[in-house]
Amino acid sequence: MDELKNYIVQPAPPTVYYIPNFITEEEESYILNKVYGVPKPKWTCLSNRRLQDYGGIPHKNGMIVEKIPSWLETFMNRISHFKLFGDKVANHVLVNEYLPGQGIMPHSDGPLFYPTITTISCGSHTILEFCDSNDRGKICDLLLEPRSLVILQDDMYTKYLHSIREVTEDRITDCYANLKECSSKYSIGEVLKRKTRVSLTIRNVPKVCKVKLWNL
Repeated sequence: MDELKNYIVQPAPPTVYYIPNFITEEEESYILNKVYGVPKPKWTCLSNRRLQDYGGIPHKNGMIVEKIPSWLETFMNRISHFKLFGDKVANHVLVNEYLPGQGIMPHSDGPLFYPTITTISCGSHTILEFCDSNDRGKICDLLLEPRSLVILQDDMYTKYLHSIREVTEDRITDCYANLKECSSKYSIGEVLKRKTRVSLTIRNVPKVCKVKLWNL
């Protein structure tokens, strides 16, 4: 955790870490090639995006563990190195694809996961918005750049909801809590066009079943 001190986003409520260029351009291309190289049935299509699930399906009775591809384990190990999940390591990855104009409604990740979210963005930026779970009042926004890592803990995991607005472009404002931490220097009023974004949300599911699918 000491390694992350320089990446804490001070204007945001506890706790947000933002690391620009967490992966290289080569690693970004590698991830995208792997994501789009899977058989079509691996994708789950929702009304506003599609996704891939690795590690198992989280369930209140325990996740039945599925084998995770070695290419994903590389990035999971890099996340686990930060000791973000107590004495556990990452064991679940959700891959989301967002086309321009697609997003996700305000939500929390809930009690099935260890209360920490880590997300790597590939292919495009997006704006992650936070609101109060009671009155839906705005808390803050984060600009997530391609190849960045964002980590959410504490109130930003348990108290507030996060969402992505369904738009095709974003106008830079001084309301982005992590603007100073971004890898590029943006001008207020500058418009960023969204492209297709693939996110890797790497987490820990504490409750798992002893049965492993690849042992059956």
